[in-house]
Amino acid sequence: MSESTEEKTEQKTEKEVLTRRGFIGVGSAALAAAGILTGSAAAGQDQGNTKQDRSKSIPGPANAPLDAQNPDSMWPPSTDSKSLVQAFKYPFAFANKRTYEGGWSREVTVRELPVSKTLAGVNMRLTAGGVRELHWHTADEWAFVLYGNARITAIDADGKSFVADVKKNDLWYFPSGIPHSIQGLDPDGTEFMLVFDDGNFSESETVLLSDSMAHLPREVLAKNFGVGEQVFNNLPKQELFIFKTDVPGALDADQKAAAGALGESPADFAFRTMEMPPTKRTKGGEVRIVDSSKFKASANVAMAMVTLRPGGLRELHWHPNADEWQYYISGKGRMTVVATGNKARTMDFQAGDVGYIEKTLLHYVENTGDTDLVFLEMFKSSYYQDLSFSEWLTHTPPELVMAHLHVDKATLDAMPKDKTVIVPE
Repeated sequence: MSESTEEKTEQKTEKEVLTRRGFIGVGSAALAAAGILTGSAAAGQDQGNTKQDRSKSIPGPANAPLDAQNPDSMWPPSTDSKSLVQAFKYPFAFANKRTYEGGWSREVTVRELPVSKTLAGVNMRLTAGGVRELHWHTADEWAFVLYGNARITAIDADGKSFVADVKKNDLWYFPSGIPHSIQGLDPDGTEFMLVFDDGNFSESETVLLSDSMAHLPREVLAKNFGVGEQVFNNLPKQELFIFKTDVPGALDADQKAAAGALGESPADFAFRTMEMPPTKRTKGGEVRIVDSSKFKASANVAMAMVTLRPGGLRELHWHPNADEWQYYISGKGRMTVVATGNKARTMDFQAGDVGYIEKTLLHYVENTGDTDLVFLEMFKSSYYQDLSFSEWLTHTPPELVMAHLHVDKATLDAMPKDKTVIVPE
């Protein structure tokens, strides 16, 4: 009896040692992936343990900080498919900056993110007095103010002027062909995100005032404007794009001067996002949906501004009417996209990242950090539309759903019957 007891104790001790060794090995691999241990240091932890699984080890070179930011690419969840799913993330940190006195600009288009076929994004900074020169685009421009204050100007299709000041979280929208400008105001200018309804769009391919004037014969300019040719001797020899000048004066003075005899435009090209109540608010966060039903000028781009509290989830859903272009403003999160052909991929997102989901593909966004996750959902559409995964299942005959999922009626009854948008409710 005593020998049997001793044998059992010995076996138990050996099992505990192996379990502990396994834990240390897995922990070391995770630390190595996060850049806390090198591959060789992690390997050293395993010496003498011939049974250690080395599948999740990286003994070769690695970019530890980048790996740590992308754990779901380093070690994908088992639910991801082994077959390739096109990348749906691109960090603005990788984008090349065009720098000027007065600000900078960088863009993410289909060139940088091939899946992003319907929308492109431009991130721009203007110092106080910095000007994005007078210009117009061949694509519609939608904008979201990330920081500071700016003055925007335009004329409508009837030639009537629009001048307004915008602040953080405000929007503006200029249809293609509408000439406009942006200027940073005191105390520290502005930074904003521009979204264009063409994935191939590039901010380099715009119609600029300086460029237009430089490419027109002086005699034509003189005849057109009714002045002498000599007044154009000091025209810029190259495009301005972004340049520095004085901070503009009072808004009402600029509005009056621009209006002239035609008067001000009845169209409002700006929208104050935070003045509208959340479209949906739950314990998990809130969302504000802005499309043409709220912002009349925004005829071809719709938006949802989403805030997820720590642990919050943008519920499983898809969009039947348009691809989704995302911009992450703050926090940390992850997203799985389920593609056609039995494929899925999970990727991690931080502030400054762009995400993209093709129309009709199932996905979610989860806050994986300890602060709020805030991001924009953008669509090339006049209206916002999504379909909820749980709403679909709970509004289909229950016996049919249970036969598919092998769950009981109690489980199905516990699922949300209405679109939750953000969980927990």
